[in-house]
Amino acid sequence: MKLDIRKLKVLTAIVETYIETGEPVGSKTVARKLDFQVSSATIRNDMAALFDMGLLEQPHTSAGRVPSHLGYRIYVDQLMHFQPLSEEEQREIDALFNVRDPDPDRLLEDAAEALADYTKCATVSTTITPKTVQVKRVEIVPAGARTVVVLVIATNGVIKNKVCRVDFGLTTEIVEFLNQFCNGRLVGKSVSDISQWYINSIAVTLGDYSTLFVPVLATVYELCREINEGQFYTSGSVNLLGYKEFSDIARDLLLTMNNREQLLGVLASKSDAVFITIGKENPQSELADTSVVVTRYKIGEQNSGAIGVIGPVRMDYAKIIPHIEYFSKTLGKLLAETFEQE
Repeated sequence: MKLDIRKLKVLTAIVETYIETGEPVGSKTVARKLDFQVSSATIRNDMAALFDMGLLEQPHTSAGRVPSHLGYRIYVDQLMHFQPLSEEEQREIDALFNVRDPDPDRLLEDAAEALADYTKCATVSTTITPKTVQVKRVEIVPAGARTVVVLVIATNGVIKNKVCRVDFGLTTEIVEFLNQFCNGRLVGKSVSDISQWYINSIAVTLGDYSTLFVPVLATVYELCREINEGQFYTSGSVNLLGYKEFSDIARDLLLTMNNREQLLGVLASKSDAVFITIGKENPQSELADTSVVVTRYKIGEQNSGAIGVIGPVRMDYAKIIPHIEYFSKTLGKLLAETFEQE
């Protein structure tokens, strides 16, 4: 699609004005935004041409124009100028993560929450568990006469725990035996290799006691599976209710934001450092009126997870993209430092 410089500048003016105001843009407003003088008639002709190309749309109740999803795509790919973070903004983000001995789960949750506050959109953060991650330690802690807390600690710093009820009276000797048994069979083993079959195979070695200890081993398996699946956090869903374009689809949108599988599908296919999906480009129909900006973060040289921002198609891409890039870079660096201490 070939556009001359003037039409590109008209399109840029309309997109940036609509991002700022959320109101259809007229030719007089465009004229004030341009860095050169041109008649209103010429601008109207350019707007009509952009409309015919499918880059602008006209709400039936307004004489102004709004960008189409295709118009946003051209703007993002060809016309947008990033707004780099100021030193003060970088310091503010650094301060959010300025904690001692940070817990990986907490870092991911904080990143999603902080980014939602910065962007006024909804956010998602996830991790990918490398196949090299192993069980570092298993702890079984008595919490009652017939209740234990099972903890699985992985070499990537992730800790998962769950309460487990057993059908026998706990003694110090039994708890010590369970700890020794689980650590002896699981420490150093990749969490991705701890399958239901493997748990059943080590349970058999317990002989007559296997039935008694199955609940504990089943809990260990569930925790290893959770670690292998990675972490997933969302934040800021309520921010979406502040955009008038979502008033008719708010319920479906909030349901989607609470659907782990749908959101993982949005994030999982993205391999670029920053990937932007605009409007109807989203595979989920519930997100057809949103834009999704996804960036991957690395721990060392390895892709380890993703952070995504979900907001209106008229989101401020030039501001949001540098923010999400800096967040992902900071998060990856802190997680790498945390795991090195393990």
